[in-house]
Amino acid sequence: MEYPVSKTADQWREELNEIEFQVLRLAGTERAFTGELLDEHRKGVFTCRGCGAELFDSETKFDSKSGWPSFYEPKNAEKVELVEDLSHGMVRTEVRCANCGGHLGHVFDDAPQTPTGERFCINSVSLKFKSS
Repeated sequence: MEYPVSKTADQWREELNEIEFQVLRLAGTERAFTGELLDEHRKGVFTCRGCGAELFDSETKFDSKSGWPSFYEPKNAEKVELVEDLSHGMVRTEVRCANCGGHLGHVFDDAPQTPTGERFCINSVSLKFKSS
């Protein structure tokens, strides 16, 4: 798929550190409870670490106790791409940045405590935070 922000693997490697590259470009996962944004509770917006697209608003962040930052909806549904993921013997829905194709995490429909019932389970290393 073509994305508005398109770079070679070498270009991404120059801009991202090793774990950021592993997660954003190779669909890896950071270890649970290790992400720097897990406990971020200030008002602001979470952007794609790869391209800066605004993805999630702090008002939709909640503590899912999963070990990763969780949101009940994206800032704008057009900013994320949802893709069927059949890896690891499971059927899941991968969440990617619609601007650069960076892997963000997965979305699950296991959050009945939220307005949408969804849990966008996102890797901290896929995001940056801008306070408002």
